[in-house]
Amino acid sequence: MEMSVEIVAHAPAFVMVAETVADVAAREALLDRAMGPKRKTKSSEKLRRGRRPSEGLAFVARDASGGVAGTVRLWDVTLGEGGPAALLLGPLAVDPSLKSAGIGSALMRHAIAEAARLGHAAILLVGDEPYYGRFGFSAARTGALAMPGPYERHRLLALELVDGALDGAEGTLKASGRKLKAQAQILAREA
Repeated sequence: MEMSVEIVAHAPAFVMVAETVADVAAREALLDRAMGPKRKTKSSEKLRRGRRPSEGLAFVARDASGGVAGTVRLWDVTLGEGGPAALLLGPLAVDPSLKSAGIGSALMRHAIAEAARLGHAAILLVGDEPYYGRFGFSAARTGALAMPGPYERHRLLALELVDGALDGAEGTLKASGRKLKAQAQILAREA
């Protein structure tokens, strides 16, 4: 007698998609909840202020109802004066009520894969090595690099997407991405 087994595939609880203009308010509210009011004073923010994320590298995790449950963006930077191009990742945030659901990890894997697919050579971030190390980030290649403003040196981490991309890289990271239009800058400051 032959037994038939039906396998029912469940839709994923979260889906990673490109961020849209309609996501801005929800993303900003999520960042406020997850990171608090001091998030806008960080050194990384100095590199993001007045800029747009790198083309094709701003993502949100949507829950089953379409709400924004997580966010990650990558930004174009130059490593030192006239140095090579790289990306700065951040912020990565997940709704505090959904911590440990794997959303942050999924966003990281998606962002790294897309950055590689688009031909970027390296990603830097300021974060905790115990968390970001599992994605290949470490401080091993950042000793000659610096952030503009205060930061904890051991938290400046990098991932080479192309072997040797950080060879000889030195100096302070500088914003190099597309600038926001004047109206968008005004709205961003008011948020």
